[in-house]
Amino acid sequence: MSIEAFEERWKAQRERKAFLALEDGTVFHGVAFGASVERCGEVVFNTGMCGYQEILTDPSYAGQFVTLTVAEVGNYGVNREDVESRGLFLSGLVIGDYTQPSNFRSDQSLDEYLKANGVPGICGVDTRALTIHLRDHGNQKAYMCLSGEVSESEAVAKARSWEGLDGRDYAAKVTCARPYPFACKTHAMLHVIAYDFGIKTNILRSLANFACVTLVPAGTPAAEVLAMKPDGVFLSNGPADPAALRYAIENIREILDYDRSIAESGGSGGSAIPVFGICLGHQLLSLACGAKTGRLKFGHHGCNHPVRNLKTGHVEITSQNHNFAVLPDSVPDCLEITHVNLNDGSIEGVRHRTLPAFSVQYHPESCPGPHDSAYLFSQFKDMMAK
Repeated sequence: MSIEAFEERWKAQRERKAFLALEDGTVFHGVAFGASVERCGEVVFNTGMCGYQEILTDPSYAGQFVTLTVAEVGNYGVNREDVESRGLFLSGLVIGDYTQPSNFRSDQSLDEYLKANGVPGICGVDTRALTIHLRDHGNQKAYMCLSGEVSESEAVAKARSWEGLDGRDYAAKVTCARPYPFACKTHAMLHVIAYDFGIKTNILRSLANFACVTLVPAGTPAAEVLAMKPDGVFLSNGPADPAALRYAIENIREILDYDRSIAESGGSGGSAIPVFGICLGHQLLSLACGAKTGRLKFGHHGCNHPVRNLKTGHVEITSQNHNFAVLPDSVPDCLEITHVNLNDGSIEGVRHRTLPAFSVQYHPESCPGPHDSAYLFSQFKDMMAK
């Protein structure tokens, strides 16, 4: 598309007035783009400077309006290679300036991509003011209005009446429908069963570097997983409230009980199965061990969060996306805290003191983001190889 044609279409686009109404009565105005649908959701902000396509396709954003703090969005378009899941699960996108794509890898514009996937968006929003508001008051339920047929007061009422994400099982909305194998390297001798609570493709790629990976739905019983005789079990990232996934917590507990029985038998009953969790998987492992989780004020979303490894003392710059965290005072004696967030002191990693199980709150597959934490996959590989 020529610059002239783009500018002409965008001039017409600017006539589509829209607004985002928060539950506390605050309203942010902008211009509608993407799909012409209206939705409720929870507003969060992401501080990443790039990678909007990976953010859009992360299932962990299900039920959320994602606000991107970077000034310009859309400049490199969208392509087939950089998606992180089979679709888009977020409720909507909120940005500042929308720009024309100019990239040899681009297949379509961000506007076209959102339209094709049924996701609404608002641009021209003062995202700095919105982010500051969320930092001061916490994440908010909201209603995205694109039609002009709903008044601001009606939109605020819709936001307040929405059920929200607390206590809701959103993993069931984003998980795969049936088990399936993910491509692995031909030399891989290890077999990993990955629970799909909303897994990102780059996690699967990272695991497939050293293992054959079988993805299973979130509700797969532990007995079925154990019957597959895996060398390791992986607990994926995912959306919403971890405490709502009682079935997942119980399945993880059963796998840990199996490992405990192997340890108590001195290995005579078989081999223990290492467990590795990321993000929601970290929270679920902690809950299965007796910890509790709770909400952060405005969550961690971005590619620049500093985390200290308490064993080595090293600081890792990490990619994160979560609204809930393990509560420090609830961590049981069987777990050791291995990583902490240097911004707010929240727990970023744990390991079991007697069983081969560990997890981190952040994303070591980091797509997009830094690669400081890639060693965790090697750690999982080594645990299985033993």
